[in-house]
Amino acid sequence: MNKKIRNEAVDHLLDAILCLKDKEECYRFFEDLCTVNELLSLSQRFEVASMLRARKTYLEIAEKTGASTATISRVNRALNYGDDGYELVFSRMPEEKGRPETD
Repeated sequence: MNKKIRNEAVDHLLDAILCLKDKEECYRFFEDLCTVNELLSLSQRFEVASMLRARKTYLEIAEKTGASTATISRVNRALNYGDDGYELVFSRMPEEKGRPETD
């Protein structure tokens, strides 16, 4: 785990996120916390991770999400060499939400 991000302020933020009860509360909190572009960037990275897990190509991912190859590469690096945070979340999500169809 990256020790640079572990501090009291981040702990406080994560505690706040953990107290949210449903999707509507998440929308309300993140709309206040983030700019529209910040939230869209986070959701784009998560979509990229989902598509990488489904073995989509960089080209397919870039076309569907609009993500740059640099962003796709960064997410791929996190999937392969990170702290398994994406995998933890995907393993807890319902099948249809955690894994895109492989058409």
